[in-house]
Amino acid sequence: MEIEKNMWRTDAATLLDVVLDRAAMEARLADCTAVERVWVLTLLGRSDEAITEGHALVESSDDPFKALLVLAHAYQRTYRWREAARLQEEALRLARTRTREALVRHQIGRRLFDEGLYAAAAAEFEWAQDLYRHAGRARQAETSGQAKDRALNVHRQARFAEGP
Repeated sequence: MEIEKNMWRTDAATLLDVVLDRAAMEARLADCTAVERVWVLTLLGRSDEAITEGHALVESSDDPFKALLVLAHAYQRTYRWREAARLQEEALRLARTRTREALVRHQIGRRLFDEGLYAAAAAEFEWAQDLYRHAGRARQAETSGQAKDRALNVHRQARFAEGP
């Protein structure tokens, strides 16, 4: 996990995952799971490959939950909000646990943040935070809480910039 932290991070301002070590991420493609591969391809900006492999993964999975989320992420990174939202809603229907629902809610929040819908993003992050907290996932609850705070701050700044 320490090595992975040196390869990528989530930017606190944009809430986007950014690559820190491109060569290491490229090398990771050789021995990662199919779900991880779609995510890595997305981070590397190889969106067409990520989307193609993501669709194949969704079709071949017995439990397509994670495949739906990484495919939604690939669409999100290409600004294809509707496709991402549709896949996230499908994943939400398959969640079945608080932790999985929280993961989807957090991802929905990130999409809404990307779309500039900061108040709606904050609501999703808060929902995820509550679900994580009730599932005993303190670290994830904290991450969702920080994302909620960022979304609320950006929302306030945007409203202030618009003026009365």
